[in-house]
Amino acid sequence: MSATVIPEQLDVAFHVSAALPEPASPGSGDVLDAVAELGYRRIVLPPIDSRDLDVDALREACERRGLTAIPMAGQTPDADVSSVDPWVREAGAKALRDAIELAARLGSDRLGGVPYGPFGRPTTGVPLDAWRRSAAAVGLAAEEAFERGITMTMEVLNRYETAMVNTAEQAMEYAEQSGSEHLAIHLDTFHMAIEEADASEAIRMALPRLAYIELGQSGRGLLSRGSVDVAGVVRGALDAGYTGRWGVEAFSASLLSPAAQDALAIWRPTYRDGVSVASDAAEIIESGWAAHEAGVS
Repeated sequence: MSATVIPEQLDVAFHVSAALPEPASPGSGDVLDAVAELGYRRIVLPPIDSRDLDVDALREACERRGLTAIPMAGQTPDADVSSVDPWVREAGAKALRDAIELAARLGSDRLGGVPYGPFGRPTTGVPLDAWRRSAAAVGLAAEEAFERGITMTMEVLNRYETAMVNTAEQAMEYAEQSGSEHLAIHLDTFHMAIEEADASEAIRMALPRLAYIELGQSGRGLLSRGSVDVAGVVRGALDAGYTGRWGVEAFSASLLSPAAQDALAIWRPTYRDGVSVASDAAEIIESGWAAHEAGVS
């Protein structure tokens, strides 16, 4: 029996870290082939320094398969737009500009990631002035990205990974504070399962700026195995009028680099074959799409 293919009406990306330690790891071509055959249109890259990536080779490899690579923006303690230190803030702004440049070089119209502050377990809350500094800088970056044909999205993370933005409501407030009409929101079912009382309500709240819904399971493994009703989220979002892009994300200690395992707290092998994640997700997404279509027919 052939694998289920994602409905052509949906624009879905696959996070390469679900299948490869690095984007150019051995076997990357086979993974890209499989992802394209399953109907994915894009791949998502992990946070990466463009100096460590053969950008032209990756773009060519993707384009040959009808794919586009989406890079991530990020911040670090010494390059953080929310910092009180002007030198650290400028380094953070430069990191955002570099990420925009990488997206342009990859031929992508999208830039994902966490542009508003460092990723990692917080030890304190975020002061209001730091929140405002971050929003202002990210708003400027979003406008710069827009001028280059790129939409910047900000991912909403759980409380164990940031104290800046944890819910759809906070994301909408942050985006409004940024002053940019073009800063978009990225919701993730894994994080929503921790922070949101109602994922469907969170999606509806963010809908005016919602441009990316990432599908991830509670245990970070196959979308069909966990406490999150992923197909239900797909149907609910479509029923609410969502027309943006989708993503699939999963992580396994058997495939991640040691540094990524530590950063993401992935301590066990949740699966062994990344392509199986892509195939399993295609079935879940198709199920949610079919349920939506049956409801409107």
